[in-house]
Amino acid sequence: MSILWILFVGLIVGAIARLLMPGRGPSGLLVTSLLGVLGAVVAHLIGVAGGWYAQHEPAGVFASVLGAMLLLWLYRGWARRRAARERER
Repeated sequence: MSILWILFVGLIVGAIARLLMPGRGPSGLLVTSLLGVLGAVVAHLIGVAGGWYAQHEPAGVFASVLGAMLLLWLYRGWARRRAARERER
């Protein structure tokens, strides 16, 4: 699979995750694509650990969107804590 195809699928997965989790978050095509690609990686690792996927199987689109949503939720929590620390200074 080529890098361009991976980034394209990542863009679709990241966009779906952002649509399902409205609010402020990372923006831009690059960040959305990376969110989708990393979401697929997270979904694959969790799936392999849980026994749902074999090591060589890719995660499905649904699982990839869930992985991207998890990463988006973690990012937003980190950004909130960082903003609170900045306000305290």
